Amino acid sequence: MEKSLVMGRKGSGPEQIVRLFRQIEVATSQGKTISLSYREAGISEQRYYRWRKEYGGLNLDQAPKMKELERENARLKRLVADLSLEKQVLKDIVPANL
Repeated sequence: MEKSLVMGRKGSGPEQIVRLFRQIEVATSQGKTISLSYREAGISEQRYYRWRKEYGGLNLDQAPKMKELERENARLKRLVADLSLEKQVLKDIVPANL
């Protein structure tokens, strides 16, 4: 009996998503259509293509690292935005002719 990976709406980690793509690839290589494969996996067409764009070429061990880097990148972007705002506020407060 083959174990099917059915995805929920929440809690789909990167590893699960990469496993899902491997499952869909196996199903399509066995002659199933892509649309039938992602429906059997319990996801919508839009979600399949969005996840394929994001996770399609990753190996199982690369997915968590990518998510970690995305979180770090977002944190650094917020930090740069905060520092830019502080710099602008200081420019506005301090007279330009000092």
